[in-house]
Amino acid sequence: MMRLPKFALTSPETVEDATRLLAELGDRAVVLSGGTDLLPNLKRHQLSVETVISLDRLDGLAGIRIEDGKVRIGARTTLHEIASSDLTPPVVARAAAEVASPSIRNQGTIGGNLCVDTRCFWLNVPDLWRQAAKPCLKTGGDTCWVAPAKQVCWAVSSSDLAPVMVAVGASVTLVGPDGERHVAVDELYREDGMAHLAKAPEEILTEITIPFDTDLLATYHKLRRRGTVDFPILGVAAAIRLDHGGTCTAARIVLGAVASAPLRVPDAEEALVGRPFGPGPIAEAAEAARKLARPLHNTDLTSRYRKRMVPVFVRRALEELTEHSSSCVSNPRRQATTHARTDRGEADS
Repeated sequence: MMRLPKFALTSPETVEDATRLLAELGDRAVVLSGGTDLLPNLKRHQLSVETVISLDRLDGLAGIRIEDGKVRIGARTTLHEIASSDLTPPVVARAAAEVASPSIRNQGTIGGNLCVDTRCFWLNVPDLWRQAAKPCLKTGGDTCWVAPAKQVCWAVSSSDLAPVMVAVGASVTLVGPDGERHVAVDELYREDGMAHLAKAPEEILTEITIPFDTDLLATYHKLRRRGTVDFPILGVAAAIRLDHGGTCTAARIVLGAVASAPLRVPDAEEALVGRPFGPGPIAEAAEAARKLARPLHNTDLTSRYRKRMVPVFVRRALEELTEHSSSCVSNPRRQATTHARTDRGEADS
C-alpha cells in the first residue's frame, strides 16, 4: 500500500490568505481541492512538497448560479453536483458525469479537473519503477523518454472538461496576490507537459464562466479502455451553430488527451463553416482532425490506434449533432446542447 509522505496541512479561510501562502512558499507548497489526482501523485512521490494548502474552508468557491446571462460555477463545486444540476449546460453536465467513478466524482472538483496535471506512463507509476530508469524531464532529468530527440515534455492533458470548456467558449477567474483576472479557457493551457497551465504559481482558479447559449449544439465523445474510472485516451468536443437554413455559421472542434493541451482543429472548423451541415463537410472535418492529431505512445493503448480513432470519433460527434440540427433549424429558440457519450472505440464500418 502506498502511503502519503509527511507534509504540513493548512486550511486558510480566505482566497487572499491562500494566495499569500502560495507566494511565500513557492514550489514548496501545492493546493488541495478534491485531491483525487494530487493525493495519488504525492503517494507516488511525483511531487515533493512541505505544505499542502487545502481549500476546504473556502465555501464561497462552491455552487452553480446563472448571472448576467452566464452560468457561473465555483471551482470547488464537485463533479457530481455539476453532473446532476439543472443549471449546468447539458454537455458540461454529461461530460462531468463521465469522469472516473461515482465515488471520485463525489470528491473531485471542476477546478481540479481543469487544472489536473498532465500524464505519462513514464511518470505516473510508483516511485520504485521510476528509480529503475533514468529520470525524465518532468522528474528532473534531461530527456523526454517518449520522444528523446525533442527537449520538450510530451505528457498529455487528461482533463475531460477542458476540451468541452474550450468548445463552448468558457472562461475562468484566476486570483493572485495582485488581484483577479479573467482568462478564456482556450488561453489557459500551454503545449508543454511540464508547464501546461498559463497560470502563475501563486494564482488560484476560483470560478468558471460559461455563456448561456441556447442556440449552440454541442457534444463530447470519450475513448478509454474501460467504460468507467479510466482517464480519456481521446476526447472530442464539438460545438456548432446553425442558421435557419441549416448552414453552419460557427464551429469549434477540440481534441483532448492527444497533446499536452486541448487541441483545436481550425481546418476541421473551416470545413464546416459557411456550408450546409451534412455528410460531406463532416467527412472533411474528420479527415482534417486526423491529419493534425499526433498522439504519442505515452498513455493507454497504442498511439497508432488512438490516431485511427480521431476521425472516427470526430465523425461520430458531428453526426450526433445532425440528429439535433433539424429541431434547431425549425425552432431556433430551443436549447439544443446535447449530451456526452463514452465509446469503447470500435471502428465504424
